[in-house]
Amino acid sequence: MKKLIPIIAFVFIFMQCKKNTLETAQNNKITGFIADSAMVVSAREEASKIGVAILKKGGNAFDAMIATELSLAVAYPFAGNIGGGGFMVYRTNDGKTGTLDYREKAPLAASKNMYLDENGNIIEGKSTLGAMAVGVPGTVDGLFKVHEKFGSLPFSELIQPAIDLANKGVVVTKKQAERLAYYKHYFSEVNDTIILLDYDWKEGDTIKYVKLAKTLERIRDHGRDGFYKGETAEMLVNYVQKLGGIITKEDLSNYEAKWRNAIEFNYKDLKIIAMSPPSSGGICNAQIFKAIEPFDMASYGHNSLKSIQLLTEAERRAYADRSYYLGDPDFVNIPIDTLISSTYVKNRMANFSWDHATPSSTLKHGNIVGYESDETTHYSIVDKYGNSISATTTLNGAYGSKVYVSEGGFFLNNEMDDFSSKPGIPNMFGLIGAEANSIAPEKRMLSSMTPTIVEKNNQFYMSVGSPGGSTIITSVLQTILNVYEFQMGMQDAVNAPRFHHQWLPDVITMEPKGFDSLLVNQLQEKGYQIKQENSVILGKVDAVLRLPNGKLEGGADYRGDDKAVGF
Repeated sequence: MKKLIPIIAFVFIFMQCKKNTLETAQNNKITGFIADSAMVVSAREEASKIGVAILKKGGNAFDAMIATELSLAVAYPFAGNIGGGGFMVYRTNDGKTGTLDYREKAPLAASKNMYLDENGNIIEGKSTLGAMAVGVPGTVDGLFKVHEKFGSLPFSELIQPAIDLANKGVVVTKKQAERLAYYKHYFSEVNDTIILLDYDWKEGDTIKYVKLAKTLERIRDHGRDGFYKGETAEMLVNYVQKLGGIITKEDLSNYEAKWRNAIEFNYKDLKIIAMSPPSSGGICNAQIFKAIEPFDMASYGHNSLKSIQLLTEAERRAYADRSYYLGDPDFVNIPIDTLISSTYVKNRMANFSWDHATPSSTLKHGNIVGYESDETTHYSIVDKYGNSISATTTLNGAYGSKVYVSEGGFFLNNEMDDFSSKPGIPNMFGLIGAEANSIAPEKRMLSSMTPTIVEKNNQFYMSVGSPGGSTIITSVLQTILNVYEFQMGMQDAVNAPRFHHQWLPDVITMEPKGFDSLLVNQLQEKGYQIKQENSVILGKVDAVLRLPNGKLEGGADYRGDDKAVGF
């Protein structure tokens, strides 16, 4: 009996320690902002508040989208814009789904080899910096398309808060001040005059965007033509051409956003609704989800050796297919049904081994018979009526091409770099492209933007998306898995450390914090190359989760100034 006492005591102490560990883990759980019926999560608090104010007025998610996106153009010029473009995925309260493509287009004067020299080599910087990098903007037309189809409040009422914000001014955050200091030298390099953001802005300063307010007023008073024709169009075209660009008034007047069918697929008991090409996000994530579906991800554990290995190998194959098959569906035939079929994906994973990495050098695109930016911004909106939207908008690089139309108060994108300037040569995000994404007049460039809505049991489950160039796809994927497979709340899922693989370069990029050295060593022993030092932030996810009690939890990414607001 005496021998049993130490054993019983040990068991008691062990169970008590385990209980305390579980309680500590539960106490450490971070819960995002909770709202009863409606929410906006975006890159800036000002924009989220303006979107929610529209919802409180009785506006729907689409009204709030317009107000939020225009406010981001004021509060977040790093990526918020009227001089860029984006994608929106929606789900209405009766379960109807769809997408809007307001991606930029190549100008009429664009040509396949426009970024190559006489020897066929890429001219460094020509597709990323300055007037030749600018694609025809789609944001304004996209917002009017949304309003025409789904808007319930007058457009003038939806744009006015952004006008007021521009005139009142926006307080500079610490992170914004750091970004401005880092990129400021490009502004003077590209523009022929001092611009508003050239000054030495510090945290706590207020920047008033008076010229942008005037541009927004012209849009308010003249509708779509307030941007694509008249005074704004004139100043945009004149300035771009003065700097050596090729955009014309005809390019602007011809631009039109397009409604497209969503990429829809199932993962276990989830239905995932994602953006279709020219976004690559929906197809890539469909392939990755289908590749991992036969495996018991939950049992492997979050960011474990096996879960990272499986996801890396699925991502490797999906990105290889992306590079070869995907482009603008108006210009190239994309075998979507085959690419996202279980049979095709199963065959792609046939040579996967737990024992060692599959070198990307040995892996090409799959054979089919007959056959995006770091500086983007995402926002998610759910209204009290049950409508939901997931929208991602961008200038591509930070402050886009750095071309600033001073008289209009806005930056222009550098989306032309998202084309394959030369098939087989990587773009600014290291993504390899092929003929399907070569440059042609009025063609839309391939994107990695991945706005996504998820259903569970035929009800809205979550809205999720992220900036992050080529890492957008994997950031969205991991956030969904964090909630569904690893039982995290929305904020914890967003906060969790992320990793990324994109076929080429053949390396797993890991965020600097959150992955221990033992795990890294285990991966390296299996042949995986790891990039962790000086690693970039992987995405800034903004998401909304519908909780079992019907309330909403917002996940606003701590990696930025993002904020969830609701009621």
